[in-house]
Amino acid sequence: MGYMLAKLRNVKIEAVRQRLEFDAPEHQADGLFLEHLWQNIDDVNEVFFLFRVSDLDAARTSVARKHQLARKQNRHANLPALTFLDDVPVLALAR
Repeated sequence: MGYMLAKLRNVKIEAVRQRLEFDAPEHQADGLFLEHLWQNIDDVNEVFFLFRVSDLDAARTSVARKHQLARKQNRHANLPALTFLDDVPVLALAR
């Protein structure tokens, strides 16, 4: 398991929220489960969202294919910058 952090600029958070809700069944079928949605306090047109991912390699492949298709349809498509994160255990430090 891992995570996919997305950053999308020049958008309104409500538009992103609606799109994520609409795409939720397709995302879940691809093993992507929305965990959080944030709006940048200093730039209200910048949005971050985090997916829990069941298979990072499959998610990379699926997202790359969808982004390639979006660019074919509109070479200026506003697509999120993605960062794939592996879950690493954190050790608690003694005080």
